[in-house]
This record gives sequence, C-alpha cells and structure tokens, in this order.
Amino acid sequence: MKANVQLLRHTPNPEEAVATAARLCYSPADITALTEKISHSDVAAFIRKLAAMNHYTPFEHVSFTFGIEGISRVTTHELVRHRLASYSQQSQRYIKEKELFTYITPPAVDRDPALKERYDAFMREASDLYQSLVASGVKNEDARFVLPNAKEAKIIVTMNARELMHFFNLRCCTRAQWEIRAMADEMLRLAKQASPALFEHAGASCETLQYCPEGEYSCGRYPTLAKLTDKKGKNER
Repeated sequence: MKANVQLLRHTPNPEEAVATAARLCYSPADITALTEKISHSDVAAFIRKLAAMNHYTPFEHVSFTFGIEGISRVTTHELVRHRLASYSQQSQRYIKEKELFTYITPPAVDRDPALKERYDAFMREASDLYQSLVASGVKNEDARFVLPNAKEAKIIVTMNARELMHFFNLRCCTRAQWEIRAMADEMLRLAKQASPALFEHAGASCETLQYCPEGEYSCGRYPTLAKLTDKKGKNER
C-alpha cells in the first residue's frame, strides 16, 4: 500500500506573508506601506536572502496542513516526535474494526513469499482475536491492545514552514526509515508546488550543507564534517 499524502490547505500567499514579516524587521515603514510596496519578484529575492542569512524566524508565520493515510502506526509514532506541529489521528478507541484491518507490509517482507505468508497469517490472527474480544464484550479501547504497529493509520498534520524544513532535513535523509522518508518526499513535492521560493533548498540536510551531519552513520553520499575538516587541515599544512 502506498501512502496517500494530500496538501489540504496552507496560509494564503505564503511567500508574501513571510517576506512582509521579514521586511518589518528591517524597515521603518508601517505595515500598510510594507504590504503595498512588495512585488512578486521582490518576494522571491527576499526569501532567498533570508535563507542565505539563515534567518528563518519569518518562515514561522505560514503553515501547511497535510492529510495522510496509507501509512502504518510505526510511521505516525515517528511523525509525532516532531513536537512543533499539530496532529489529529484516527482513533482506535472510538472506531471499531469490523473486518480484517488494512495493514502495511514492509518491502523486505513483501519480496519474500514465505515471510509474506507468515506475516499475512499473523495479521489475520490479530484481527480474529480483536473481533473475538469485542464480541465477548471487551471495549474497543482494550481490544485495540492486540492491533499491530503495521495497521494502517490516518492522520492530519499542520506545521509551520520553518518546522517543515527541519522535518525535511531529517526525514528526507537516506538514513530515515523507508516509510516516513517516502511520506516526507511526497510532502516536500507538494510543498514545493505550493511555495517554490520557501522550499527551494528544502530536503535532506546534506543537500544544503554539502556534507553529511550523520557522522559515523553517514550513507556516504557526502563527506562527513570531520572528513572535510581533516582534509582542510591537511591542505593547510
């Protein structure tokens, strides 16, 4: 099952909102004058200047809301660790599972027929036990204890643009878990469509830094900071 990611809504004219907030920091003009003078070309140039200065505070004035389904509880558990966000997740307490629940199968399991057969059998067994518990009078909130992390989850998440960029730094990395990385890549694609200037350089940290911040856990696409520093030191000697 492939994740279904939709950009449900975002702050109107997000790039103008960011540019206006940033200009207020540096201009003696009043707010009305700031909004009247700004042009589209000025907006894109100003946002690039902010990024070059690492001045991302104005990015916090705009937010993006995504609806996501077709992911596992594993991924929603990872997602909600990003604290500067708002979440609404489909409840296993109030929504009763009426039949075999939808679940996510990792590619490593899916490509091995023997493992896949055992995996599917386990999911059916968990579903049967859940149904038996509910039929015996056990409340949903207690019956759900047998539901596996593989069960499909649905969630709505809202982040401001600055937090989204941090999220992309971490979750678009090749070392991110495969499911949340695929979800993050799709969220980034949609965010870039909605606001090209804001997310022009968004993505895995290494793409912006030109070195890997993962240290000894680097995937090898970029040199680590330690290697760059060591190389620079050798060149200076």
